[in-house]
Amino acid sequence: MKQLIILLNISLLLAACGGSKKEEQKTGIQTAENIVTLTDAQLKNAGVQTGMLEKKSISSILKVNGKIDVPPQNMVSISVPLGGYLKSTKLLPGMHVKKGESIAIMEDQQYIQLQQDYLTAKAKLVFAKQEFERQKELNQSKASSDKVYQQSLADYTSLEILVKSLSEKLKLIGINPSNINISNISKSINIGSPINGFVSKVNVNIGKYVPPAEVLFEIVNPADIHLVLAVFEKDVNKLFIGQKMIAYTNSNPEKKYPCEIILIGKDFSDDKSVEVHCHFANYDKTLIPGMFMNAEIEVKSSDAIVLPSDAIVSFENKQYVFIAKGNNQFEMMEVKTGNTENGFTEIIIDDNSSKKTFVFKGAYNLLMKMKNTADE
Repeated sequence: MKQLIILLNISLLLAACGGSKKEEQKTGIQTAENIVTLTDAQLKNAGVQTGMLEKKSISSILKVNGKIDVPPQNMVSISVPLGGYLKSTKLLPGMHVKKGESIAIMEDQQYIQLQQDYLTAKAKLVFAKQEFERQKELNQSKASSDKVYQQSLADYTSLEILVKSLSEKLKLIGINPSNINISNISKSINIGSPINGFVSKVNVNIGKYVPPAEVLFEIVNPADIHLVLAVFEKDVNKLFIGQKMIAYTNSNPEKKYPCEIILIGKDFSDDKSVEVHCHFANYDKTLIPGMFMNAEIEVKSSDAIVLPSDAIVSFENKQYVFIAKGNNQFEMMEVKTGNTENGFTEIIIDDNSSKKTFVFKGAYNLLMKMKNTADE
């Protein structure tokens, strides 16, 4: 009786094992931690397609930052060559001014002295010219000596030089010498804007004495603003004149500004970066000199080993691909990914692994099958 019971138990055990094997063949099993095995039916339903790795030229996005600047000819610092007291001005930072518009009135006694010296020298020049012409006639008839004639010539020439130099000084402070006479000598001068633009700085107040070296105002014409980017040494060779790019501000990253590279610097700064100058395709008055911006430049990289982007799956913050092992078995392998373009993603992989057959389609289904099997 005991022998009969033992035989029955063995039979039941063998039957259970056989049923388990059939069930495993039916559902698929995980023979190793990173390998999944499918039945023919499961393989068909998973839509798995395989292929070999290939090389493609993948573009990458170079992200840099910089700030808005203006060329030197579009930024003017205004000062008074002879100095003086600021009598009046209505300028405030941000105000728009037109070229030639009066932006300040200066006054000083030296303006009076300069006009006086000019008119006095001009009056003496008239007499000196007449005396020179008279001595010239007398010298030709030998009625006067050569010494007297030469002295009159020197006096006349000296006064000509003096009048010319005083005339240029008057022009320097904005006074037209042709308009000066005894009745209109003025103690004040008008300062005009040399360009169209916006006032960026006001450094003085009414009544203040301003020495010649001090800047009263700064005016910027933003019509020709450009973006100056800092590009590190390792990325400079990826750029070229005429290259297109987009820029955006931190405050409004959704608004993109198309730009074009117009100049690539040749000198490296202390942090091994080079200045790259870019023009905006369209002027936007909301862009102000000094404003910081970000930029994205599409650059071509060398040929890279790529897979279709669908062949790469993410699991627990890591990237994986599947390798076909044969007999409906697939091995999951971790990879490092690079740039993505046109549905292909660069992968960093060793030479031995690159010669294997990879899953192009159905990688996500394989991952789901592996996770479900592991949870059972």
